[in-house]
Amino acid sequence: MADALKIGVAGLGTVGASLVRIISERYENLATACGRAIMVTAVSARDRSKDRGIDVTSATWYEDPAAMAREGDIDVLVELIGGASGAAKDAVNAALERGIHVVTANKALLAEDGVALAALAEEKGVLLNFEAAVAGGIPVIKAVRESLTGNTMTRVYGIMNGTCNYILTRMEKEGLSFEDCLKEAQRLGYAEADPSFDINGNDTAHKLAILTSLAFGCEISCDDIYLEGISNITQDDIRAAAELGYRIKLLGVAQRTGGGIEQRVHPTMVPHDTVIAQVDGVTNAVAIESDILGDLLMVGPGAGGDATASAVLGDIADIAKSRPGAQTVPALGRPAKSLEPYKRARMRSHEGGYFIRMRVADRIGVIAAIARRMADNQISLESIVQHSANGERDAPTKTIIMVTHATTELSIRNAVKAMESDGYIVGKPQVIRIEKP
Repeated sequence: MADALKIGVAGLGTVGASLVRIISERYENLATACGRAIMVTAVSARDRSKDRGIDVTSATWYEDPAAMAREGDIDVLVELIGGASGAAKDAVNAALERGIHVVTANKALLAEDGVALAALAEEKGVLLNFEAAVAGGIPVIKAVRESLTGNTMTRVYGIMNGTCNYILTRMEKEGLSFEDCLKEAQRLGYAEADPSFDINGNDTAHKLAILTSLAFGCEISCDDIYLEGISNITQDDIRAAAELGYRIKLLGVAQRTGGGIEQRVHPTMVPHDTVIAQVDGVTNAVAIESDILGDLLMVGPGAGGDATASAVLGDIADIAKSRPGAQTVPALGRPAKSLEPYKRARMRSHEGGYFIRMRVADRIGVIAAIARRMADNQISLESIVQHSANGERDAPTKTIIMVTHATTELSIRNAVKAMESDGYIVGKPQVIRIEKP
């Protein structure tokens, strides 16, 4: 049997502790499956005295993860610190410069510097693996990067943030407000003390940018993503969606068009009878549309110590099984220098149309004014429904719910802006895309 593969783990949070425990518990099985033992020989974390429920006494402790990457007796650096800069970036760069393989779960770092890191890994002839960076335990990176080689992919979309999916699921099934669901998610550890990165869509955007690069062979561009979070979703939207036969999910969507690549993250109404609509709680789902295979949907745990550690361990196992001197798989599916420049496409006509909910003053001529503004912007309505506020027949405002046929984002925004200037809208209108997978 070959010499043991020596691992240095930077970051001993939930995922890092799970990884160390699993490697220890499954030492013999891993050695048999990989043809060599896997050993944690070095670790780095902020608090050395913290009880993590694991035994790391046989590993060398480093206060500085970058020093561990530069000097440690390791073959692979596993980076589980997180963040696009600072200690995580320094450690990954140091490991690659030294010619050491890297496994990371850091989507923020990859979204910001993935192309440069991939190029450095190729220059040094080492692997940069990051299965755990997107959709937790779902093996979507390997599927897109390796298993679907030869396919031309046209669209990638899915539920990629467990916090948002948990909140939307609880809102629908228990009739709770967004604020109450967020507090419960924080109590259970599904949401951070500062949840803005999740609920504003940034986390999904980072994951989507990585998938976009892999699927379409382009450079990573997380700054060219249309971004909208879920904090403005209300029970009125949840109930209206159900009445229309939809459920609301936060989706990340990337598609190749004749004019370039479109990337967007936003709340979306999906038909209730579709598989992706049934994905609840912290579970993630990623769908891929390609020419040879057709449609592929992968569903699984999107977060959690064991689920993410499983993806990290899979990346480590791939390295353990690789032969010295063998051709390495490019981190982004093709050599970094051959990635196409990212070209942002103008948002196309949206096939699923839009859901629009607004409160309006209850006066003569309002419906006609709405219809006129829609016609002015070449928007065709599939349906329009009027409800009295709080069910009161003589209430001073009405709720108008509209569903449009296919139209453009610009047309919708222009129509809503014009209606707001007319002065009969009370509060902020709600606009949600309808996706028909």
